[in-house]
Amino acid sequence: MGLEKNFKIGDRLIGNDQPTWFIADIASSHDGELDRAVELIHLAAKAGADCAKFQHFLAKDIVSDVGFSQLGGKSSHQAKWKESVFEVFRKYETPRDWTKVLVQACRDAGIEYMTTPYDLAALDIMDKYVGAYKIGSGDIGWVSFLATVAKRKKPVFLASGAADITDVKRSVAAILKHNADLCLMQCNTNYTGEVSNFSYINLNVLSAYSAMFPDLVLGLSDHTPGHATVLGAIALGARVVEKHFTDDNSRPGPDHGFSMNPKSWREMVDRSRELELALGDGIKRVEANEIEAAIVQRRCLRIKSDLSAGHVLTANDLEALRPKPDGSVEPWQMNVVIGKVLAKPMLQGEALLLKDFL
Repeated sequence: MGLEKNFKIGDRLIGNDQPTWFIADIASSHDGELDRAVELIHLAAKAGADCAKFQHFLAKDIVSDVGFSQLGGKSSHQAKWKESVFEVFRKYETPRDWTKVLVQACRDAGIEYMTTPYDLAALDIMDKYVGAYKIGSGDIGWVSFLATVAKRKKPVFLASGAADITDVKRSVAAILKHNADLCLMQCNTNYTGEVSNFSYINLNVLSAYSAMFPDLVLGLSDHTPGHATVLGAIALGARVVEKHFTDDNSRPGPDHGFSMNPKSWREMVDRSRELELALGDGIKRVEANEIEAAIVQRRCLRIKSDLSAGHVLTANDLEALRPKPDGSVEPWQMNVVIGKVLAKPMLQGEALLLKDFL
């Protein structure tokens, strides 16, 4: 199967030579209110998101109440939840009868609508509405489901948190068997929002992914505060960024605390666009805005004292001084001009030009 390092969603090409594509994961931040979900879509669009994503799960089809009860207590970010894991998942389900309203809201806002489907029924319901699918890190081992999603022949965004390279290779192979349009996303699956998590982000995995999967689009699914992780990921080649989105970080709920808000999201996008401009194309050149600086800051060879036509140049006749007008001889060319005969008289301080010799 031939692979290309880009793919299209809607009218946007996503890939290496394209602007970073930002996914606002609204997830549970709607707090069970449709009006809030619609408002968050519009806020995300105004803040610079390219896509609003929802998570479509049913508690009974994603978590085992018995299983979590047997763990003997909640851990990680779930430790702060006042209700059981099963109850929280049930409380923050995204109702599937909201779909048409959410899709229309995304159209009105001018951004894409997307989902992370967590069951086959969600996949069937959402397929006619979405241009791509996101697979959460937790499903990286469910290869039969990955294959089923891939067979829909729509771009797939695969997060790879809490997984090792064997897991990644297995899941990538399962998707590529049916679908070449894959974005592989580095992710650290820790939702505590603690600053210490930066020690575990491991952005250099993106470099490893680039070498191992040279034909894949790379991305980042992130839960850290601030913009350092996002900017670092873009510098290392990520062209898709997913972050959780809310309108108020102080609201109660599982996602609000570590989510981006409209202000921080806009800052993230603006800084990212600056970084994209700054990264350039990798070709070292005198840039258009440096042309004057190249004249006034670089040195050329200048005549130390008045010389007559026919004079044979020696090193003692020359000194390296700014500025360096176009066509002048640079200090690194000293050995080229020593022994040359002047074609005309030259005054002290004049720049030596390549055309000044017999």
